[in-house]
Amino acid sequence: MQGSRARMLVPLVLTLGLVATACGSSSSSTNKGSGNGSSSTTAPAAKLAATTLNGSGSTFQQAFDETVIQEFTAQQPSVTITYAGGGSGQGQTDLQGGLKQWIGTDSLVKPEDVAKYKGPFLYFPTVAAPITISYNLSAVKDLKLSADTIAKIFEGQIKTWDDAAIKADNPSASLPSTGITVAHRAEPSGTTANFTKYLTLAAPTAWTLGTDKTVAWPSGQQAGNANSGVAQIVHDTNGAIGYVDYSDAKAAGLVFASIKNAGGKYVAPSLESATAALAGATVAADLTYNPLNAAGAAAYPITSPTFVMVYASQPDPAVRAALKAFLGYMLGDGQQSAKSVDFAGLPDSILTKAKAQIAKIGA
Repeated sequence: MQGSRARMLVPLVLTLGLVATACGSSSSSTNKGSGNGSSSTTAPAAKLAATTLNGSGSTFQQAFDETVIQEFTAQQPSVTITYAGGGSGQGQTDLQGGLKQWIGTDSLVKPEDVAKYKGPFLYFPTVAAPITISYNLSAVKDLKLSADTIAKIFEGQIKTWDDAAIKADNPSASLPSTGITVAHRAEPSGTTANFTKYLTLAAPTAWTLGTDKTVAWPSGQQAGNANSGVAQIVHDTNGAIGYVDYSDAKAAGLVFASIKNAGGKYVAPSLESATAALAGATVAADLTYNPLNAAGAAAYPITSPTFVMVYASQPDPAVRAALKAFLGYMLGDGQQSAKSVDFAGLPDSILTKAKAQIAKIGA
């Protein structure tokens, strides 16, 4: 894996600076969301006090997090940021234990787990991206898959590439009899949660394993750590298939299928089709939203949201100021960097609410 999207197979920790934004200093921005590269002008940032913001969690959003952290370095050298990855489940566990000041997650906290946290927490939506169904099959470059077929593949019911269900989705393709190797995440993962949530919505009869950060995968499948680990399995294994975030799939040079959406159209994963899925999203009071299996002919149906979680109470004034600045940058000028690492920036309808919520972070 090469380029700005490259990912290590173990958690990557960055120690970088943090730049203050509109939430921590005087600034004005013309950002329009959606990672569309619109111009943005930010006033010089007031220097923040020395502090550290430790983070962990979602590897789905990691390339975006690393990029915006790097953009903070020159302006705020006194603030140190780490992001250890590890998956959404690890991030949530770390926040419960007070081990991190911020975490990334693609999955929401279950009602029964709320009591495990040390106080009220806030979700901040940051970017969105497709979860690809990536595969390694040299003879087939334009694979199409319906939700029921995907469900049967990942449940182990479909075992070869020339199965009748895959043929029905690809009547003109020359499908080999190659055995299918299914790759999934090894650790509790928000990518797994959103992939399986999609299947419960789009293939409620065919998919029987439920939805969570991990599920009871059939024996004989392969498990990879982080999105990059699943990508590596698919890349190295003839006949393999796996669910991988768009950024890691592109970085690994993978081929991915077009997926039949709720409107009956086969749509390839792209930033444009992810943005189309966001268009009709309903934002809940806690700023969570669900673009999975979205309506619309152009919508990619496995489009995943991702969030930063923090505690609403931040007694340390230096940490509080840094968190507000960090979130303000992610939701402001940082949106301009989303596209460069293969994420869709958020529309103003979501960003406006997220920026306003920063004021809820207090002592």
